[in-house]
Amino acid sequence: MRLRRFSTVRTRLLALLVVIAVPIACASAFAAYATYRAAIVAIEAAQARAVDDFAVRTRVWYRGMSRALLVFGAVASELGLDTAGCSNAGSKAMDRTAGFRAFLLRHTDGRICAGSLDADLTTESLDGIAQQLAGRSPVGMWNGADIGRMRYDQVTVGARRYLAILASIPSTSAGLQQALLLAAPELLENVFDLGEDGQVLNVALVGREAGVVAVRGDGRDLSWMPRTSRVPERHERWVGPNRAGQESAFAARMVAEPDFYIVASFDDRPAEAARLQFIVLLLAPLLTLGLLCLVCMRAIDRHCLRWLRDIETAARSRTSTNRVRVAVADGMPSDIRSVAEAFNGMVEEQEVRQRRLQTALDDNRFLVRELHHRVKNSLQVVQSYIGLSRRDHRDEARLALADAECRVHVLSAAYRFTLADGEMQPVRVDLFLDDVVTMISNLIRSRDQWVTSRIETVATLSVDRIIPLGFLVADVASRALRGTPGVRIVVEVRDIDASAIEVTLEVDREIQHTMPPRLFAGLLTQVGAVQTQEPRGRSLGRWRIDHGS
Repeated sequence: MRLRRFSTVRTRLLALLVVIAVPIACASAFAAYATYRAAIVAIEAAQARAVDDFAVRTRVWYRGMSRALLVFGAVASELGLDTAGCSNAGSKAMDRTAGFRAFLLRHTDGRICAGSLDADLTTESLDGIAQQLAGRSPVGMWNGADIGRMRYDQVTVGARRYLAILASIPSTSAGLQQALLLAAPELLENVFDLGEDGQVLNVALVGREAGVVAVRGDGRDLSWMPRTSRVPERHERWVGPNRAGQESAFAARMVAEPDFYIVASFDDRPAEAARLQFIVLLLAPLLTLGLLCLVCMRAIDRHCLRWLRDIETAARSRTSTNRVRVAVADGMPSDIRSVAEAFNGMVEEQEVRQRRLQTALDDNRFLVRELHHRVKNSLQVVQSYIGLSRRDHRDEARLALADAECRVHVLSAAYRFTLADGEMQPVRVDLFLDDVVTMISNLIRSRDQWVTSRIETVATLSVDRIIPLGFLVADVASRALRGTPGVRIVVEVRDIDASAIEVTLEVDREIQHTMPPRLFAGLLTQVGAVQTQEPRGRSLGRWRIDHGS
């Protein structure tokens, strides 16, 4: 992986940490999801087993009651009990068995044997119930044996509900034809209690035509039932609203075909716990990664970056007079300690070199000052000698010596300005030319002629260019003063732009111009001047000089 985009040590280390932690976080997230799915599947399987248990127990109960009813009817037929004896025997049997309230036996010869523990359940009402059930479709119990055509329902006689079981035995011989048994609903509710596993909230036995046949707990509150009637083909589980409008998990299991089934609602807390566990397992790697990044940033700052910042501060605060060293602490890591010691060694070595350079610079400055002093004195001696010699001559010789003295003064002024502070530096054009013009006026002027200056610039030139410029001005001015007595000369210097100046020499009247000496072209080359106007009329010449500043 390229780390060019991460410029700092902190970002690179954090990037590497993220690269290492992301696969671990992805694996943890996958494991969390797999655990969540396994928990959900286990919860759904447990709910399915609970509903299957209720359905099996209900089928077993109904099958047992059906077999008991048929056995009782068969025994009564074989014993040949009359109506009174059959009724007495049946009543005694129901007294010994809790939950049974009435029965009716119909023989093929038309005889009816009936018994009841409730006054409302007469033989006529029982016969009506039997005829009502006989008109419905029989159901199958998946019992693997044909014990007759069975019909189940919930009936209400008076103010009480009963579970009705009708067995029809198709036979052409003499014997039992129909058997009807009525039981209290509470008897079947005991079957539901046997399937308690801690997850089931509510369970009910439901028939499409009969409605709720039996229900666990309080049978009056049916708000937990699903809002829509769903008859399962065999087994079905779904999540939907109940009659109260709340989302619940439901499961249904067929008990008897075609429409006799168990329906149950389950507590959703195990699924919520599984989802909460999934969220925790999913967020744990992310929180761990964030915590690792935070700890790494603090650790990097504490054990690495703060020492590097000290080195950086020491490096940035270094000056020619301030030599800051890095403090080597006991808690500093060994590799950073090596860098700090190397930095301090570099500072000490630089101090030694700086002292040597300063000593050499001081010696050089001393030599320059001494040279300046000796050159200035020598030029003054030469200038004084020429001045003394000029007093002993007349006419042309006097003028020639004045020109020579003027040139020596140019050299002296150039060295005086360039070495004014003891170091080589550019010379200001205005100060230099003012001094040169003053010298020319003092040497060459008479009562009716002089040289003045009008300089409006602060540009500077190096000493090797300022000297030929002084020679140029002195030569042009001296030739004009010697060639035309009584003339007045103005030396004008102005800025053309930020990098160039213009030097102009003019006289107060038109004069006769002569050809400049061959040395004149060399002076222009040394100055780096370009002539922009030829000597003509009152103009002695105009030059453009680039100073580059």
